[in-house]
Amino acid sequence: MSTEPETTEETEPEAPGADSTAGDPQDTDAGDAGTRSGDGDGTAPEGAGPDVGTGTDTEADAEAGEDGGDDGDGEDAGTAPGTEAATGTEAPTEAEAAAQVSEAAAELAAQRLERERIERRKAEKQTPIEAGTKLSGTAADLLAAVRAVESGEKPAATAFRESTPPPRRVVEEPVPRPQPVTAQPAQPGAAAPEAVDAVRAVLTEGGAPETLAAQVVAALGEGADSQLREDPWQLLRVAGVRPEPADGFARALLGAECGPDDERRGRALTVWLLEQAAVAGHTALDAPALISALAQRAVPDPDAAVQAALAEGDALVFQDALDPAPAAPQDDTEEPQERPVRILIGLERYALAEESLSDGLGRIMNSVPKADGSAAGWEEAAGAAPRSAGELIRAAAAHGLVLHTGGDASRSEVAALLHAARGLGLRGWAAAHTADGRDRLADLLAGHEQEAAGHGEATRTATVEGLLSGTEGPGRDADGALDLDVLVVLDAPQLDVETAAVLAESLPDGARLVLSGDPGVLWSAGPGRVFADLTAARACPQVASRTPDPGPVGELVSGVGIGELNQVEAPGKEVVIVPVRDAGEAVHRTVQLVADSVPRAIGIPTEQTQVITPGHGGAVGTRALNTALKERLNPGPGRFGGFDPDDRIAYSPTPGRVLQGRVVKADADGLHLECAGGPVVVPKERVEQTVRHGWALTAHQAVGLRWPATVVVLPGDAAATLTRPWVYTAFGRAERHLSVVHGVEQALQHAVAEVPQKPRTTRLPALLKAQTPATTAG
Repeated sequence: MSTEPETTEETEPEAPGADSTAGDPQDTDAGDAGTRSGDGDGTAPEGAGPDVGTGTDTEADAEAGEDGGDDGDGEDAGTAPGTEAATGTEAPTEAEAAAQVSEAAAELAAQRLERERIERRKAEKQTPIEAGTKLSGTAADLLAAVRAVESGEKPAATAFRESTPPPRRVVEEPVPRPQPVTAQPAQPGAAAPEAVDAVRAVLTEGGAPETLAAQVVAALGEGADSQLREDPWQLLRVAGVRPEPADGFARALLGAECGPDDERRGRALTVWLLEQAAVAGHTALDAPALISALAQRAVPDPDAAVQAALAEGDALVFQDALDPAPAAPQDDTEEPQERPVRILIGLERYALAEESLSDGLGRIMNSVPKADGSAAGWEEAAGAAPRSAGELIRAAAAHGLVLHTGGDASRSEVAALLHAARGLGLRGWAAAHTADGRDRLADLLAGHEQEAAGHGEATRTATVEGLLSGTEGPGRDADGALDLDVLVVLDAPQLDVETAAVLAESLPDGARLVLSGDPGVLWSAGPGRVFADLTAARACPQVASRTPDPGPVGELVSGVGIGELNQVEAPGKEVVIVPVRDAGEAVHRTVQLVADSVPRAIGIPTEQTQVITPGHGGAVGTRALNTALKERLNPGPGRFGGFDPDDRIAYSPTPGRVLQGRVVKADADGLHLECAGGPVVVPKERVEQTVRHGWALTAHQAVGLRWPATVVVLPGDAAATLTRPWVYTAFGRAERHLSVVHGVEQALQHAVAEVPQKPRTTRLPALLKAQTPATTAG
């Protein structure tokens, strides 16, 4: 691979802050999660053991909900100084609210006038019509003709001759214009004003930001103000609030009776720690890890705090067996052996989701697939397909649930399976994590079926979110199940436990489910590790693809997947390593590669090149890189909340989902974007929380997406956060060209060889044991 980039001698403009060193360690995505506070520290709780650490899995938190701030510094990437008045992200003013009320009143008044007019017309129809008045149309014409004949103005033959009507104009049915999708406002906007005002008064009394009032009402519901007075630590229910501010709020309200041994504090901290664990990907915590974390939060009696939370129903306790059941005693004198168990504490939300998922997968595995075609038909299709695709077709023919593992090239095997299923008369659909993944599979299916590329009915492809919401896919049958026979889910490692549970519940009896994905990529942004748990449980057939990803990039990524960082031959400069010494040089080289070197030397335009970096903060995080890239590629004042028309953006409508697009304009309705080929309008109060500049992304944001060229930035301060799955995911986003801005020296090779995926604590493996069929094909 080449280590000399194609560069020019032109001096690039320095990015703001590029010369400064990071005051803190690399700001991971955890600091930008929806659970962050004003200080931006959204990492998992300290001292909760290895499963609840500060986020070695560097980005799981942020993709669980894009942040609403910038680590408390008040600036967003690309925001120009002096543009505060034009940000467009402030809450609606009283004048705007009054305008909305007046518009509603005007609409009611218009409806009232219309009803009065209709009543007048009805009354007029019931009164006698005076001769020659109140006539129109044909009746008026006839009356005029009679009077003309009587007066002798026209002969009768011509007066009553029917005129030839003009030819009717054929009006084509208008083509419906695509309507922009308006992002839904946050739930706090629907809170009653009286309730918000009451909570605001309590917050002010306790010294907490009154801007949290609407969120408190949304989190606590009716009587939120009285709940806060009785238990001030309920403030921790609001996403982003941390224990330290909550303790200060409680001291202000309770005075001398407030102390660290307060039972209410222990219960609230228990729930908060479990919620932070979910942000880090866990669905439950080992009891010792939770107790240790409570002790580090100055809870005098952690055991009592956990018991109080369990007694109040704030959390649930589970016992999962660690080993198979011991053999039964040979005689009555032999005492039965105790079976070791693991005590787990979890929130009801995720416990129900895992149990629902386990039941749904068990139903799919143990139900007989829908009768279709013949065994000979399936075998014929398998025999005509390449080797790995044939194995997948045979497994899907005989089983309700199948796992399929492989890289991006293995999607051709999924296309072969769907083509075979449709040839046998089955309704086969595929769903991907992103619109980009959906469209790439659609292109493969179009090649199989000689149909035009696209998505929808032609190729029967959708996104997972679109399939479950009903905006894409086959729709639902009379029983509410998805109207299909075969469903293939791509990017399966990105399924969190709640999404997977809904998906399993939505399948009809007898349907086949194939979960396909690359086991080497980063796990889901939400809690759980569904694909990895199913793979480890070996509860269903597993088909490993033998189709390698092509080219030098594919060879490099395949080596990373098995823990080897190999040097590959790249005669066409498919892989380029750019060594850098410090953060300033890393930013400079990144901008130079995107704006000049890659387009000129490789022939890939700037708009098809994506930058990937470990985190959002720091001197070479997404914020700093996006600022520098905007300055070079689309300079502007950032008059729309830091954005200008044609800015590349990353929009997160829901936690864990990222859409790339560009800014179109901004008006009173909000920020207008074009994402995934369709218009989107983000209300101004949601812009700060859901829209970022998108020239640079994190690896978690980039999962499920691919670009012709990728520039992966590895700054020195990110060395400790690198893992093999992160490197595998970042490098694997490149289709034709990969540039690596390398500033971590030997840490890259160490991460690839020795730092695996950070473990997550889940209950699904234990639950799957009860659902495993008596015989499972390997």
